[in-house]
This record gives sequence, structure tokens and C-alpha cells, in this order.
Amino acid sequence: MVTDYQTCTSLTAMFFEQVERFGDRPFLWAKREGAYRPLSWREVATDVLELASGLQQLGVEPGDRVMIVAENRPEWLIADIAIMSAGAVSVPAYTTNTVSDHLHILNNSCAKVVIVSTRQLAERVVAAAWQAAHPPIVISIEQLSLRQNNDLQIFGWDQALHMGSVNPGTVQDILKATRREDTCCLIYTSGTGGAPKGVMLSHGAILCNCMGAHDVLLELGLGDEVFLSFLPLSHAYEHSAGQFFPISVGAQIYYAEGVDTLVNNMAEARPTIMTAVPRLYELMRMRILRGVDRAGGFKARMFYKALELGTKRYEDPASLRLGERILDKLLDRLVRRKVAARFGGRLKAMVSGGAPLNYEVGVFFTALGVRILQGYGQTEAAPVISANRPSNIKHRTVGPPLTGVEVKIAEDGEILVRGELVMQGYWQDPEATANAIRDGWLHTGDIGLLDEDGCIQITDRKKDLIVNSGGDNVSPQRVEGFLTLQPEIAQAMAYGDRRPHLVALIVPDAEWAAEWAKAAGKDNHLEKLIDDPDFRRAIAAAVDRVNRDLSPIEKVRRYAMTAEAFSVVNHMLTPTLKIRRHKIREVFGERLERLYEERG
Repeated sequence: MVTDYQTCTSLTAMFFEQVERFGDRPFLWAKREGAYRPLSWREVATDVLELASGLQQLGVEPGDRVMIVAENRPEWLIADIAIMSAGAVSVPAYTTNTVSDHLHILNNSCAKVVIVSTRQLAERVVAAAWQAAHPPIVISIEQLSLRQNNDLQIFGWDQALHMGSVNPGTVQDILKATRREDTCCLIYTSGTGGAPKGVMLSHGAILCNCMGAHDVLLELGLGDEVFLSFLPLSHAYEHSAGQFFPISVGAQIYYAEGVDTLVNNMAEARPTIMTAVPRLYELMRMRILRGVDRAGGFKARMFYKALELGTKRYEDPASLRLGERILDKLLDRLVRRKVAARFGGRLKAMVSGGAPLNYEVGVFFTALGVRILQGYGQTEAAPVISANRPSNIKHRTVGPPLTGVEVKIAEDGEILVRGELVMQGYWQDPEATANAIRDGWLHTGDIGLLDEDGCIQITDRKKDLIVNSGGDNVSPQRVEGFLTLQPEIAQAMAYGDRRPHLVALIVPDAEWAAEWAKAAGKDNHLEKLIDDPDFRRAIAAAVDRVNRDLSPIEKVRRYAMTAEAFSVVNHMLTPTLKIRRHKIREVFGERLERLYEERG
């Protein structure tokens, strides 16, 4: 049964209403002893209430902040809803955060308690907690052997639940009093530049997002849905679309083990809906293509014919001749059904968000019969603003605004958003809040337009636009998207602000490079290959292919290569796999500048 979004008073009220409806039905699935095992709605609710009461016993009061540092797992959801049930504010933090990152969030939010999962994560959290201006209480989900000192209290997860079970506290009273306008979470933007800011979101903002998502996906026929949770729950996208929206429709949630096991987890969970970022879909596309090329022969010919006809059907269906239509139907059985099986066999839609989805990637999956819906948003909008409708998928757009969302384009092209989904502001930063929200409109910092169907087309981030020395505006994301579609190139960053033309930093694809080296009879260490003249010519050919499709001001005139991949660990990627331009410039800026001194 689906939540009545408009009359629902809070996220916690929504959760407990679903518990009454679904009781002992399976809800959360996680790997234990090598197999997925479920927790029922009622079991989860029991833990939520006990943990909420336990937090109260530890001194947490309404409005206090409680930080969560954990990988995606049932305890993450239990902690999140328990914090809100105690009237406190949930503060999700990335598991990839450094000690200094955690310290910034602890000091900025003044978190009273931190809930952490593993010993490895706890080492960084505890190191930050000892340095915090107001050291928080630590609750560890898994057993720790960390020493305690006079400044820090550490409790076990079971210990906190037991404290709540013997003394229920005033949780029920708080649940009844919680309203849509109350702050439910404080999500720190991972940021592509500068220190992260805390975004205050209300219960109503996330409920508004859930209502809009339901309206979009209703076209698919919502029923017994299964979600596979993969993106970090500390990101607003997964927090709303991968946790609270599934709760709102009474869905089951499986927790993926990690990127390396994602394909296997999809086969095990057999999800009906999956949310992910474009980079993941790019990797899926590349792996499918490599597998097809390795297989070769009849299978490869049939696959590429399915891709060709599927693309033609999407882009210009009237051009399909009768024979092509018949063959296209046959390829549904020979090719597309097998592709669908790789995703579990019952996938209704993959949803893409968090960054722009390359048009070719969207068409690739569409041509193979895998529906992919691109959405758009940001943390400050809880976070989804728009999404493509299943009945009108326009891959060059991010779809029309969700139900309950107003969008207009400012004179300078900036996308402005208004509605209940808009954040309450940045935590303890009234100046930044005033800059972001003016006259009730959220200034997104994105540039775009509305097409004839009311769909939003994003052209670029206002702050990421490259303005060359001739005064021309260039979208780096567009150029980078074309580069990374090439099998030879894994990652790229375009560079050239106030310069006469674009240059780029390129990370060759390690798997492709290894295959190239084997065929060429050369050392397959990427660090050595990037200095090999033949290898450099192969990469140059890929860049030349891209340049043929770019306008003169977009062409990449020179480039540098590095064997060091952009990653979350080296801080060159955000946890949602967007490049951090300022970090890459810090490391490679001088090298990129030297490209402008080269001749020829």
C-alpha cells in the first residue's frame, strides 16, 4: 500500500503506518553467512523504538544532532529513523571521510552522539571525536576493542537497544508531535570544491520528493517492489530515493555488498527498481561491450544489430522498414531477454541521477530494452527536482519537474526551483542561505532551458563553465562525457579557463590498456605504457575521434596522461563519483599549464 503523501505528518509517521500494514513481511535484506537474509517490518520497528529510547537515555533531546557513519546495511536505516523518532536530527557522513572531515562535521553540527559500524571506520571517527570541541558519545554497531578514556564514552549497539527496551522514554509522545516542517536531517554536501556545508531538510521536503517519484513511477505499475541499495545512504539521492521512497510504497530493500559484487547482487536480489549515478551505468555499458567483443562471432553480430535497430527505433521509429521491424522483434528474444537476465530479469527501470547522463549511454540501454530514467536535482532540493517519465523518455533532457515542484529559468539561464522540497537553509550559515534562496526560489547554480514539453535540459554548472580567452563559454562536462565514452579512456578532466583553447587530463582505461599491451607484446604496467609512442598514438586516435564531433571551441588541442585514477580515496572524486576539479587542479595544474607552452 502506498503512503498518502499529502496528509502524512512526518517520515516517522509514514514508517510506522507501513509497519502496521506489512507487519511480519520481509523488509530489509542483508548478506549474513554468505546468503541474503531478511528482517521483517515489525522486527525493524522494534529496533527503531528501542534505539530511539536508548538515545534518550544517553541524553539526546529533540533538536540534537546524531551522526551516522556506516556502510549501507539494515542498521543504517534503523539508526536514521530512530534518531528522527527521538526528535533529533540525523547527520549522515560518508564512510570515505578522513579524520579531518569527520572533525569538521562534528564541530559544525555539534553532534551529541555518533553511530558507527565497523572497527576500521570507528578508528577515524574516534580520532575525530577525541579532538572535537564537544566530544560525542559513540555507539558502535560492531564490537570494538578501542580503548576508552575520560573524554569519550563508547557503547555497543546491543547495549543501546537494551537501554531503550527497559526504559521506553517519551518516544511515542515525540512521534505524535512531529510535523512536516520539522528538520529531520542535516546532510553535508560532499562538494566539488571547498568545505562541505550542512543542508537542513525537513520531513516535508523528503515526503514531497517521495510523492513526485511515486507519480513518475506509477506509469510502470507499482506493486511488490524490490530495490537494490548501492549508492551511499549518506548521499541525499540514496537517502530519499533508495530508502524513504521504498518505505513509502512498502517495498523490500536489498543492500548491495559493493561495486565488485554488484552484478551478482542484482542476480540475487532481482530488483524491480534501481538508482545509481551515471558513472556506474557507463561502467556497465563498457563491460557489456567488452564481453560481447570477446565473444565475437554470431553472438556479437546479433548484439550489435539489436543495438543498431533499437537505437533507430528510439531516434526515428518511422524509418524502420518492415523487415527491420520483424528482425527487431526477433532480437528481443535472442539478445534483449538475455541482457535483462543480467539485471535480475524483472527490472522495471534504472534511475540515473547525481550527475549528467551521457546521451549515448541512455540510448545504449534503451536500445537493449533496459529502461533508464534520468533525473536531476541537488541536496538542497531533497534532492530530486525532475525526472524523465517512462511514457516520454527524452535522453537529452532530465524530464519535467516532479509533482509539487515549480521551475523557472532566470534571465542568465540559471535554473530556479520552488516548493516544499527546498531546503530550510545551510546549517549556521545565514549568508550562504540568503545567496541560495531568494524570494523563495532556490538558485541551483545550474544552467539550462525548458523545452516544448516542459522538460529541463541542463547545459552546465554555472560555476563549472569554462570561459576561454575569447569569451566563449564551454561545457567541460560535455567534453569529458565524449572522452570517457571511448574504450581507451576511463576518466578525463577538461581544462582551459581564460586560456585560448581546451586541454585535458586523461586517465587511460586500465583493462583496455592491458589488452592492448598483450596484443602488442609490451609491458602492461600503465605507468610505463603512457610513455610508449605506440600507446600514445592509440590514445591520440581516441581523442581525434572525439574532436571530430566537437565544435572548434570544444576541441581538445593537447592532453596529458596519468596512470593515477581519480578516486574517492585520493579525494579526486566525490563519493557519488563526480570529479573534484579543484583537487585535480591542485595535483596536476602545473602539468596542464605546461601544455600551453608546447608547440606543434
